[in-house]
Parts: sequence; C-alpha cells; structure tokens
Amino acid sequence: MIIDTDIAVIGAGPAGCNAALIAAEYDFSVVVLDEQASPGGQVWREKSPAILNAPETPESVAGESIRNAISQSNVSHLGSVRVWHIERSIDGFVIHYENAGVSISLNCRCLVIATGAREYVQPIPGWTLPGVVGMAGATSIFKQDLIPIGSKMVVSGTGPLAFFVAAEQQRLGGKVAAVVTSNTLLDWIKALPPMLLRPRLLFRGLRWIVALYVNRIPVYWGHTVTRVEGESSVSRVEFKKIGKDWSPQGERRFIDCDCVSLGSGLISAFESFQLAGISLEHRSDVGGWIPKAEQDGQTDVDGCFICGDGAGIRGSLAAQTHGKLAGLSAAEFLGAQINHPINELRREHTRAATFGEAMSKLSIPRPGLTKLTTAQTVVCRCEGITREEIEDEINLGAQSTISVKSGVRVGMGPCGGKFCQTAISDLIAKAKSCPVSEIVPPTARPPLRPVSVNTLAGDFDYSDLPISKPSPL
Repeated sequence: MIIDTDIAVIGAGPAGCNAALIAAEYDFSVVVLDEQASPGGQVWREKSPAILNAPETPESVAGESIRNAISQSNVSHLGSVRVWHIERSIDGFVIHYENAGVSISLNCRCLVIATGAREYVQPIPGWTLPGVVGMAGATSIFKQDLIPIGSKMVVSGTGPLAFFVAAEQQRLGGKVAAVVTSNTLLDWIKALPPMLLRPRLLFRGLRWIVALYVNRIPVYWGHTVTRVEGESSVSRVEFKKIGKDWSPQGERRFIDCDCVSLGSGLISAFESFQLAGISLEHRSDVGGWIPKAEQDGQTDVDGCFICGDGAGIRGSLAAQTHGKLAGLSAAEFLGAQINHPINELRREHTRAATFGEAMSKLSIPRPGLTKLTTAQTVVCRCEGITREEIEDEINLGAQSTISVKSGVRVGMGPCGGKFCQTAISDLIAKAKSCPVSEIVPPTARPPLRPVSVNTLAGDFDYSDLPISKPSPL
C-alpha cells in the first residue's frame, strides 16, 4: 500500500504536533506518524482509557489541548505505527512504516523529524533486576496508568526529573524511601539565573523538593546509587557520596526498598536523522550526538527539517516553538508565503531553550560516573554482554562502536544498541584516551524498530518461487 502527502511528520510530541498544525494552516496535506495511539508524546502522554476521571496536571491539560487541536484540524494522525525505514526519492522521501502487521509506504514532498529523546541509564550492578525502571519509563507509567511503582521506591538520578518522579510516586499513593541525586545544591544555585526566565516552572520544581522535606523523605545531594541488591527482585540499594567528577567515594550506605528508578540524563534519538542522511555533530551540553540544523529546523538534506529534543535536549517549552519554526520552514520550502511572526517565534524559542539547556546541564553525566559500571556489570542488556567482555574486545583492537559490535554482538539485540551504545562509546574513549566526541555512533540501518519477517514479506508466497526439480542421479 502506498500513500501520498505533501508533508510527513515523524513523532507526535510537543514538537511534531506543533509542526504539523502550523504547516497545515497553509493548506498542505500533512500526515503525522507516531508509535503511541494518541498524540502527545512522552511529555503529554494520554491517560489509559481505563482511567475515567483524574485530577488535572499541567501535562494532562497541555496534552488534551494538543489532541483536540489535532482532531479539529485537517492533519491526518496515524497512531500505533512504527516507522522502520526512511528513503530519499526523486520527489522527496519515502517513509516505510508498520501498522497491524502490514508494511505501508508513505510518499512525501517534505519531511519533518521530531522523534524526541530517550533516557540514558549508566549500567550499575543489579540494574537488570525486576523492580528497576528508568526515570523516563516511570513517568510514562505515572502519566498513562496513574499508578505508583512498587510500595517503597528509591529515586536516583539527575536534574529536575528525579524530583518529578518522586513527587508523582507520592501523589499517586506510593512511598518514596529516598531521593539520591548526583547534583549538589551548588549545582542548582548555579542554574538559577537562566531558570528565573521561567519562574512558574522553577517554583513548581521547588514545591516538589519542599514536599519531600515536609514528608521527611531524605534527599542525598551529591550522592549516587552504586548497586542494586536482591535475589529475584529489588531488596535494597547501596549508595555513596560522589566527587566533583561524580566518581563514587567514601563509605557504603544502604536503603531498603522494593523498586528503584534510575536516570542519567537524556540523549537524542538520532537514528531517524541518520537514515534521512542528515549529518551529526557532538554537543555534550544538549545530549551528545545531535543532527546539524539551524534554529528554524533546516538541515543539510534538502526538504528535511527537524525539531524538538531530537535536535538537542532543551525541554518541552522549547520543543513547541521549535516545532512551529520547523513547520513554517517546511511550508515555505513547498512554496507558501509565510505570514506568521517568525522573528517573534525565534525569540520565544531562544528564551525557552535557555531555560531548557540550564536543566540539561544538570543532567550531563560526568566522567566518574563510568566507574559505577564494574567488570561484571551487564552493559548490553539484550545480549547479556558485560563491561569486561567489551573491554577485552577493545583491547584486541576494536576501536569503534561498529568493530566492538562485530566482535561481541553488543547492539545486535531488539533495541538495536539504543540502550548500550553511549556506555560503549565511553569505554572506547577511555581506552583510547580521547574525547567521546571522536567515537562516532554506528551507522543506522533499517529496520529502525523490530519488524517481523512476515510484515516485510507482505503478500510474497514462497510456493510461487520457480524452483527446478532436482536432476536425476
């Protein structure tokens, strides 16, 4: 099956939805593709249909607003689909996606990629135990199902997300045993000037922290969880104080719990950009490897625009205006006369991005964090490959992520390396005594997401193959 449209937008979060809506105002046909059933993305995720009524939050209000706007526009939303390949064509791009076991192709004259970010968790002993969940994964459960995780949670992470997870766990009736954050109070004080640009968000974060102290929940500033312990599930965590480079030091301390939420920041989901042919650059201040692009979303690939956290971790406020700028760029590329106040949008995006980058800076992993991964710690969860096995391969001469992948299969599981390549790059950089920016990510290849062979085969029937009969003996 083949579908045609003027503009295709991959991703229906704050950036993708705003890009689609503003481009559609110029009478172009716009199709938005997303893995979730409803628009909203990770930040504005829709509640489960089983939830009939619930208190409003800023995220739920914004999500309902954008979903209503999409439903009332002429934007076509394709939910519950998986984009697995992007190709260039003479007239633009071909997007291949899977829907209910069927592979469908979408031809578009212009492409906007808004695939957002994914979380990074530094591998530590015990992080594969049942009961350990990433902070971004925890927020997905909170927003969609409105249930707490476990009965006694330890939150260990960086930036404001650690306090948001703790606040939501409490709001939904769960218990928080402690918050263990790598940031110090001094880190937060240094981030205050740009945060004052968004006082409403700043005070919301302060309320989360104050609520912890009011409820006598300990907050361990400048500490990190170094090990998760338990037989078949989580029973307690070990944590230590950390130095300026986040190296663990000092005595071991323990907290009893039955679940742990871990997070070490966010990184761009850049594989779609690679398939589209967009060049990457390394920006440690906004999440590592990101696509090269202008503020209005223009890239070095004609007709392809980007927006949102995939272009650098700057938060949902910046993503909204970035999406509008990219949507206008796409419309202009197709010949529209733009009548929106672009300069005003650019100034608004700059203000929001300044705030977002200050938040991102709090979550940038520091070199000492790699010391949390011991020799026997599993780094590649899909293939069960440990740090020791990866370092052995590096010592044998593997000097790139691709060569390590070829040698010990790291990154060849269902996730395609999305959860281990950052840690592997750090290990290679350490062995080579070079900046991690010199360790380029592996080349993206289709499928971007796991797709069944039957889906790819389509209507093909092996019985139709013209196979000759064997020759007589």
